Amino acid sequence: MAKAFFIVIVIFLTVSPVAAQDTLTVSLQSAMEQSLEISPEIRAKEAKVDFASARQRLAKTSRFLTDFSATSAHATAPGIDNPNDTPRDQLYLDPDVRNAWDDLSAFNQVEFEALQPIFTWGQLGKSIEAAEAGVDVERAATRETAEEVALRTADLYFGLILTEALNRLTTEAGDIVEQAKEEIDRLIQEGADDVDYADLFQVQITEQEFLMRVVEAEESRRTARAALSRQMFLPDGQTVYPETNILSPVELELNSLEFYQDLALAHRPELSRAVAGVQALDALVDVARSDYFPKLFLGLSGKWSYAADRERQRNPYVSDPFLSRSVKAGFGIRQNLNFNQTKAKVQQAEAEVSEVRFQRDAARQLVLFEVEEAYRNVLITRKAVEAREAQLLISKDWLRTEQVDFDLDLGDTENLVKAVRDNLSIRAQRHEAVYKYNQAIMRLYAATGTLIQELQAGTLIGL
Repeated sequence: MAKAFFIVIVIFLTVSPVAAQDTLTVSLQSAMEQSLEISPEIRAKEAKVDFASARQRLAKTSRFLTDFSATSAHATAPGIDNPNDTPRDQLYLDPDVRNAWDDLSAFNQVEFEALQPIFTWGQLGKSIEAAEAGVDVERAATRETAEEVALRTADLYFGLILTEALNRLTTEAGDIVEQAKEEIDRLIQEGADDVDYADLFQVQITEQEFLMRVVEAEESRRTARAALSRQMFLPDGQTVYPETNILSPVELELNSLEFYQDLALAHRPELSRAVAGVQALDALVDVARSDYFPKLFLGLSGKWSYAADRERQRNPYVSDPFLSRSVKAGFGIRQNLNFNQTKAKVQQAEAEVSEVRFQRDAARQLVLFEVEEAYRNVLITRKAVEAREAQLLISKDWLRTEQVDFDLDLGDTENLVKAVRDNLSIRAQRHEAVYKYNQAIMRLYAATGTLIQELQAGTLIGL
C-alpha cells in the first residue's frame, strides 16, 4: 500500500504556497489560454519581433535620402575696414581693405547635404530582404516559446488532477486502515484463533506509514495547485481548481507516424526559424558582396552664411566665407577600395550561412526523431492505460470475491488484505498511467508544432 501512495511524489512541479481565499475553476483550454495571454516569456519574444519590425522599417526607409543632414554654426565675425572708401562692389580690388576685428557682429551659417542612391548592386534591396527574414525569425521564436508555455501548462493541469485523484485514494486507504485496526482489535478481544497481536502491530505500522503518505499527498496537491496558479499568474490569495477531478484519457484518433512527421515539417517553429535565418544570411552575403562594385548616387549640397557689416562681392572668383551662399547638385560614384576587407566580410557572411544551413538540416532530423519518440510514447502509454484498466477490473473481481467469502466466514483474512492492498495500488497506477498518456498526447501535439493550433481549433475543449 505504501508503494501505491508513494506515486504522489513523481509529479515535477514548482513550489509556491497560495492561500485559499478565492477560487477559480479552469478547464485545460482556459488554463492554457490564460497562460498564453499573460506569459512574460511570450511578451519578451514579442518585444524582439517589434525590434525586428522596426529594423525592417529602417531598412526600407534607407532607400530614400540615405544621407540627409543639416549643420548650423553660430559665432562672431569681423566687420570691414575700408580706409580708402572703396565702392562696396569693388572691395576685392582694394589691397588696403582689412578685417575689422574691433567691430564684431553676429555670424550664422547653415550647411545641408543629401545623397540619394541610384544603383547599389543590390545592397539596399538585399538589406530589406534580410530585415524581413529577420522578422520571420523572431516570429518563429515567439511561436516556439508559446508552444513551450502551452505544453507546460497542460502538464501542470493534468498533474493537479493526478494529485487530486491520489489524495482521494489516500483518504480512502486511511479509512480502510482504520477499519482494519478496529476489526483486528475486536477479533483479539473476542479471542479469535487466527488473529493475534502481530497482526495488530502490523496494522499500526501501516497506519504510521499512511500518516506520512497523507502529508505527502496533501502537500503534493497544494504544490500542484500553486504551480498552476503561478503559471497562470493568478493573484495571491486566489486558488485554482480543475474543472474536473476525474482523470480520464484524452480521446485521440491516432494517425500514422508519417502523418505527424509531415505535420512537424510544416509547422515546427524551429524549422521555420532556420529557413528564415538562411534567407536572411543569404541576403547579407549579397550585401557584403556589393562592396566590390561602385555605387551610383545623386548628391545635393548647399551652404548659406551671413554676417552683418560684410559686403557681398559679385565676382565668381572671389568669395567671402562670412557672407556666401551656394548649391551643388549632380551624380557621383562611390567605390570601396578595401577589397581585402570586402573579401573577408563576404567569406564571413558565407560561413554564417553554411552554419545555419547545417543547423537547419540537423534540426530537421531532430524534429523527425522527436515526433517518432512522442508517437511511440503515445502507443506505449495507451497500452499501459489499457493494461491498468484490465488489471483494475480483475482486481475488483478478486476483491469482491474475497469480501463475499470473508462475510460468509469462508475466506482468508490475509487474502482479503492482499486483495485490498493490490486494488488500491492498481488504482493509483491506473491514475498515473492516464496522466502519462495525456501528457504523451500533449507532447505529440507539441512535437508536431500544432499544440496551439489544436487549442485554437477547440480540440482541447472539455478537458
